[in-house]
Amino acid sequence: MSAFRLGGTRRSVVSATVRPGTKRPPLFAPPCDRIGNYAENRFDHGMTDAPIKGPASYFPSIEKKYGRPIADWQGIVRAHYPAKHMELVAILKSEHGLGHGHANAIVAHALAEDKV
Repeated sequence: MSAFRLGGTRRSVVSATVRPGTKRPPLFAPPCDRIGNYAENRFDHGMTDAPIKGPASYFPSIEKKYGRPIADWQGIVRAHYPAKHMELVAILKSEHGLGHGHANAIVAHALAEDKV
């Protein structure tokens, strides 16, 4: 039996000769043999399993590292409106000791929420 790739999935191909008394394998093996019940899980894209994307992906590590909730950091950012994005990042870095990536994520998220 040989295997080839077609459409991004591995499929089994039946050989030309089958010994008498043996069961013939299906022409194409379904991918459910490798990933569980394919028919049921194929379209299951629940929001709980989706990874967090964008600036919010930094929030758990920001809260853990600096010991304050994100709402506090966003309050600090909002208190300094109407400043430009990089000015707000500089304030968080200089006055509160945040790293550039963390400060940028907080500012970007606050500005996006408020549409400033």
